[in-house]
Amino acid sequence: MTAATRLEGRHALVTGASRGIGRAIAIRFAQEGATVAINYSGSESAAKETLEQAREASRQVGGPADRHLIVKADVGDAGAANAMCDQVIGKWGRLDILVNNAGIQSEAESHNYSIEEYQRILNVNLTGALVCSQAAIRHYLGRPGGGVIINCSSVHQIIPKPGYVAYSISKGGLGNLTRTLALEYADRGIRVNAVAPGAILTDINSAWKDDQEARANVEDHIPMARAGTPDEMAAIFAFLASDDASYVTGQTLYACGGLTLFNDFRTNWAS
Repeated sequence: MTAATRLEGRHALVTGASRGIGRAIAIRFAQEGATVAINYSGSESAAKETLEQAREASRQVGGPADRHLIVKADVGDAGAANAMCDQVIGKWGRLDILVNNAGIQSEAESHNYSIEEYQRILNVNLTGALVCSQAAIRHYLGRPGGGVIINCSSVHQIIPKPGYVAYSISKGGLGNLTRTLALEYADRGIRVNAVAPGAILTDINSAWKDDQEARANVEDHIPMARAGTPDEMAAIFAFLASDDASYVTGQTLYACGGLTLFNDFRTNWAS
């Protein structure tokens, strides 16, 4: 099986897929032969743009262009997240790959961070991932062959992010959710992994990606000296979703240009 068709016959739900990394994942999965459900909670027009790009990607490889769909749901609402999963599985009759990509963040000093905002962030980034995973696992357990879950984490799963305490907690929790589910269901054909992007050129990083000086400051902290792209992240998700990663579970793959290598220690200043 070639890389272009290694997801042929698979059905995937990607949350938060109307833009950024989620959009890139949906398109990459379509390029590799999958049928894709594109979740969104805000802009329907952005979701439709992802849908059209996924359809075009499918056409280029002879894939199921007409079977892709968009589905609106706020994954931070447990009822809406469950209804979304039921809708997608009901439409196709199956689900093989769940990508928990939806994520939000906000900034405030930790001693002033409101509990209401903290709960909002965790509801989307962490609880929503659990709820969707529960729905996927129930489906996987009810049929032979198991399935795949991939969580979109962050380098802030292990790197502190002052001023973003809720986001940092949510990503730390997502790392342990990944490991816990992977261990619990490893012997039942269910693989659970995570991808932890670093500084990626997406809208969530608009504060620096379009500002030459600010971007240079960010990239100065990255050993590879550049920010990553959504397409680079999508390639890793596609690998983990495929049988090429059939013996990989419970892992977080840090796709960060070396951010987790402690760039300041490139020059030996401590010994």
